[in-house]
Amino acid sequence: MSSEELAPINEQDFKDLKDRMKLIVEADPKQYHNDFSLRRYLRAFKTTDDAFQAILKTNKWRETYGVEKLAEMDHSQLAKKARVLRHRDCIGRPVIYIPAKNHSSSDRDIEELTRFIVYNLEEACKKCFEEVTDRLCIVFDLAEFSAGCMDYQLVQNLIWLLGKHFPERLGVCLILNSPGLFSTIWPAVRIMLDDNTAKKVKFVGDEVELCQHLIPDILPTDM
Repeated sequence: MSSEELAPINEQDFKDLKDRMKLIVEADPKQYHNDFSLRRYLRAFKTTDDAFQAILKTNKWRETYGVEKLAEMDHSQLAKKARVLRHRDCIGRPVIYIPAKNHSSSDRDIEELTRFIVYNLEEACKKCFEEVTDRLCIVFDLAEFSAGCMDYQLVQNLIWLLGKHFPERLGVCLILNSPGLFSTIWPAVRIMLDDNTAKKVKFVGDEVELCQHLIPDILPTDM
């Protein structure tokens, strides 16, 4: 696996979106999105109008949510919940590793945890070499998974974030060490996903299969 296919966009739509954003940015430079970002929004939202509105909504959300300030917060209490890895996958995508065993749906602050997820998405995006790839690899490790680890609200929040405010950032979602129990849970998760996102979810059966996506040695052993 050495490359990824990107859905084509209409170049006239891209030009129109860029022209619209130029007017906005001249009035408020904080509204700026680079060409890679504009193309992502067009792929996700299809039309110039919808992409433009989605960008403005994301910019407003980022300001209201305080995304730029999340890096200043103390995340030490959540450090074993998720991590942006130092190394990348085989395509060059930054990797977010999430060990499910360290999560309990009955013992968490959903707002705090969602902020931590946003922080990790933001840090991973900063690591993208966009000329190579502007997408991410998210790894869910289900080793030692139990029913108490499953958090539908958090999954919904992640799907919403990826769809609305990090569109077309997900390149692949790898599910490792999936136990039999998860086969009864997956249908409820699948129904939350659109077909485009669902196609990016890969259940990895063994280390040989994992090597098609990333080098196993990059995965943490201290979480």
